[in-house]
Amino acid sequence: MKTIPIQLPETAFSALRKNPEEFVQEMKIAAAVKWYELGDISQNKAAEIAGLTPTEFIHALSRYRVDFMQYTDKELAEEMSNVD
Repeated sequence: MKTIPIQLPETAFSALRKNPEEFVQEMKIAAAVKWYELGDISQNKAAEIAGLTPTEFIHALSRYRVDFMQYTDKELAEEMSNVD
C-alpha cells in the first residue's frame, strides 16, 4: 500500500461533517465510483481502490445512483446478439 500525502483545507472536513479519516475514505469511494462509471476501471479494481468488498462497492454504487452494470454500446450489442 502506498501512502500519498495531500493537502486539504480545514473546512473540507466540516463540509461533509466527517472527521479526516472518514473524509479520506469517502474520497476514495467517490473517486472509485466515478472512474468505474466512466469505464476507466473495472468493478473489482474500483472496489479495491475504495477499500471495499465487491458487495460493499455495489451498495456504494447504489448510494451514488450509478448502475452496477456498465456496458459500452459495442458490449451491449454483443450481449444482445447472444440472447436466444
